[in-house]
Amino acid sequence: MPYALFDHDVRIGESASTELGAWQNALRAGLISDIPVADEQGGQVLPRGLTVKRMDEKGGRD
Repeated sequence: MPYALFDHDVRIGESASTELGAWQNALRAGLISDIPVADEQGGQVLPRGLTVKRMDEKGGRD
């Protein structure tokens, strides 16, 4: 299943075959400034609403 970057429920990044690939695509496209890492509490440090999600075969969110 492909993955892509989403802002809330709107896809804003190119798809990739892995979650890491989707983050890398978003980084190259300038959509994010760095690949996210976990903060001290274990949550990701990203602008609100940005997530990488798995997509269905038609390119929508899974």
